[in-house]
Amino acid sequence: MRIRLLSAAALLAFAAAPAFAAPVTYTLDPTHTNVLAQWNHLGFSNPFANFGDVEGTLVYDAADVGKSSVQLTLPISGLEAFSAKFNEHLRSPDFFDAAKYPNATFKSTRVEAAGEGKLKVTGDLTIKDVTRPVVLDVTLNKAGEHPMRKVPAIGFDATATISRTEFGVGAYVPNIGDEVTLRITTEATAAKAK
Repeated sequence: MRIRLLSAAALLAFAAAPAFAAPVTYTLDPTHTNVLAQWNHLGFSNPFANFGDVEGTLVYDAADVGKSSVQLTLPISGLEAFSAKFNEHLRSPDFFDAAKYPNATFKSTRVEAAGEGKLKVTGDLTIKDVTRPVVLDVTLNKAGEHPMRKVPAIGFDATATISRTEFGVGAYVPNIGDEVTLRITTEATAAKAK
């Protein structure tokens, strides 16, 4: 009897596997997504700013990660450096010129497996209408049912390094570092099954 139950369970798991292998589209949760930019300031400190209110979608195919993709928008108005005066300066024409360029965007062009739970995501980052390729080193934190919302959920962390002068945000280089480290954490959920 026990062997039959185990066999039946294995058969059900095998039959259900294709349902989990299909690509799933997730919507980023802006309340649990941070895009942090960090740079060197005159050699004295390494401040950071958070690009808040991120919006976007993520398609993840566990069976074939090459079919996965991500697209997001970072409103420059959501940029938060934890100082009202500095926020205003970052949004000014000296840096992001938020009035003229209200959003930065990222759209993946390639997703590759990079080891257990690791991905390399190559994509186009656009800031101030300047587009450059960026490679994100990504770690899959967790995929499963969201315990509160009872929908499929997924979470990733990612890092990348960019040159701000390449995007026309090069004020005060070289005194203020050109190299910017991006640290991203995101949580996303799928629509409830009908």
